[in-house]
Amino acid sequence: MRRLCVRRGRLRGLTAAPAPDTRSRDSIGQEPFPGPLLGRAARVSGHVFVVGADLTRLSCDDVLVPTDRSLRVTASWCSLLPDAVVTRTTDDDVCVGLSWSGDERVLEVPDDGPRRVWLVDTVADGETGLPWLLDGAREALDAVARHGVTEPVHGRARRLVGLPALGTGWGGAAGERGTLLRELLPVLRKAAAEHGFDVALVLRGTSDLAAAQRVRRGEDQGWDLPDDLEQLAVQLGQKARRGQLAVFFGAGVSASAGLPTWEMLVDELAARSGLGDDLRQGLRRLPPQDSAALLARELGREQMQAYVKERFGPGCYALAHALIADLPVQEFVTTNYDPLVELAATDIGRRIRVLPFDEVTPGAPWLLKLHGDSEHPDSVVLTREEYLELGDSRAALAGVMHSLLLTRHMLFVGTSMLDDDLIRISHQVRQALQMQGSPARRRNGTVLALRDDPARARLWEQDVETVAMGSVDTPPAEAARRLEVLLDRIGCLSTPPTGYLLDPAYRGMLNDEERTLATALRTMAEAVPDDATSTAAQEVADLLRRLGHGSSAATGEEPPADGASEPEDDRIQEQRPG
Repeated sequence: MRRLCVRRGRLRGLTAAPAPDTRSRDSIGQEPFPGPLLGRAARVSGHVFVVGADLTRLSCDDVLVPTDRSLRVTASWCSLLPDAVVTRTTDDDVCVGLSWSGDERVLEVPDDGPRRVWLVDTVADGETGLPWLLDGAREALDAVARHGVTEPVHGRARRLVGLPALGTGWGGAAGERGTLLRELLPVLRKAAAEHGFDVALVLRGTSDLAAAQRVRRGEDQGWDLPDDLEQLAVQLGQKARRGQLAVFFGAGVSASAGLPTWEMLVDELAARSGLGDDLRQGLRRLPPQDSAALLARELGREQMQAYVKERFGPGCYALAHALIADLPVQEFVTTNYDPLVELAATDIGRRIRVLPFDEVTPGAPWLLKLHGDSEHPDSVVLTREEYLELGDSRAALAGVMHSLLLTRHMLFVGTSMLDDDLIRISHQVRQALQMQGSPARRRNGTVLALRDDPARARLWEQDVETVAMGSVDTPPAEAARRLEVLLDRIGCLSTPPTGYLLDPAYRGMLNDEERTLATALRTMAEAVPDDATSTAAQEVADLLRRLGHGSSAATGEEPPADGASEPEDDRIQEQRPG
């Protein structure tokens, strides 16, 4: 157990929320941004994302952490706090050695780390109610806005502020989780519109995510998408719900988490190689696979593999990784080495099996890594020779991709569509579809490109539809952000609408018909033993879990039922942050 005393005088002046900024209101929280947003005076509205993830591992600029007047923080937030402010730790909570100033409810945690942490009081003595909690969220977002950022994380177009559903554990919204979601989302949208930053409402439970997405679908607002992208989101959402969608994601997705693209990786390896400047300049004129072959000869294969394992190992994932992992899709394919989509999925209770290293189980999602995995350095494809091997020793992996292109609609995200393997596989599928007796030629996928590229779209038009996020003049960061908004919309429209049906915390969101059905299903659940072994019982148990049965208990603490459906909840409730 760590016991570290902190002299509060040393931190005085850093503990309170910052004083009001003297800048104009239109510029607060919006400057400076990279690219064309620099110097722009017009107010730019932010977006509110809803995502299933672990907020301690999501890459963002600011994080709101729930606490109480004694500055206790749930132990799960400990990794966000610098050692210098932690005075006591237990298995359940952490005490922070700061102090409130008067009746303020927001404290900035002093730290030089990449993320700024803000403590928000969500637990008060006596009766409070939702209005008090929502006021705290407003106060916290106002405080965040008064502290600008030099540049958003990893060159993102807008600052990203992450927060949990404040107070839904045992805080000010205990017993009112459904009502909180309905009232919190408008508060977040208003703050994003006023301050120009993006907000990510981060949820861990599948029932929480399903309930939040139902609220958003009913509101029909907050989506800054042109009509063509809105129609595309509807189409792809329908395919995802029907099990017809598969996802291919490339290096562009992981670049948003600070990982290098292929060309950047070659430059990094060249810097470690000790090659002269003339040879290093020559590497840039070679195709990447040939550059990698020369570097493998200079560095040695083992040293290259060790670098890839270290550079692409586990770490914080980006918003795009979490949005992809949240999609109700069973089949994923990537040429990336890193495990970030797998980590994002694990954080919401989805274990994605990685091919060809893991055994796939029926009904479980899987991810095919065409170019290898950083945890298995021998599998990594870097050089021209290794690319050529995909046609023979790695042909089975290409066969899986063939099957998906023939039987699913493939959504391509973060890829330039210039990879040799992808071109070869697509050509082989095209040839198969042109066989005598085959149905008319059809497109088997959609490419989400950042910027309009008519020549590349025409090149691929026989196989896929290419949809650009912006014109050729759109800054890449702005185009990437619009892609995130589109993925958020697809997730909202495709998330199963019944994932909270049997979760007592959301009983108040059900209509009369759903409440009657939920009561009948709970009776059925009582008849299914926990240690059921028969196939029929296991299938029923799986169905009940998908409908939210056991979701609350899975956290280890049974929260109270949604107060909106109960005339009175007079049970004694321990008030904890969260």
